[in-house]
Amino acid sequence: MALNPEQLRAAMRAWTSGVTVVTAAHAGEQHGMTVNSFTSVSLDPPLIIISLQGDTHTRELVERAQAFGVTLLSYDQYEIADRFAGRTPESQNRMAGLETETLVTGAPLLKNGLASFDCRVTQSIKVGPNTMFIAEVLAARGIGEGQPLVYHNRLYHKLAE
Repeated sequence: MALNPEQLRAAMRAWTSGVTVVTAAHAGEQHGMTVNSFTSVSLDPPLIIISLQGDTHTRELVERAQAFGVTLLSYDQYEIADRFAGRTPESQNRMAGLETETLVTGAPLLKNGLASFDCRVTQSIKVGPNTMFIAEVLAARGIGEGQPLVYHNRLYHKLAE
């Protein structure tokens, strides 16, 4: 008996995660998307994994650039999360009006996030319709202070203090 995708989607709503924006730049073009599939793999060497949908412009830019940035969002950045998830009308140019910086690879990082990681792809693996990217973290900023944006059951939440 095959698992119904809607059953899996409903069950996965119980998984709580932080919210990140993955960004990439290549040949003068920048784009990004909201992602909650982000995991630290190793501190030495410094490796992380992200997974991107196969039909997205961000995935295409990451593959071309072989680099990307990850910004961990704070609770007060939920509108940025919605913008990069394509939920707002101005989502055509998701980077418009936002302060960004670059560190090593040239991937844009959103300023004022809780933390940011500048990454170089070391391996990409096709997984169903998606691509999993294993990447070396070349630079990181952030000290763990602030209130993270948390995603649970299709809604943003704030951690209780």
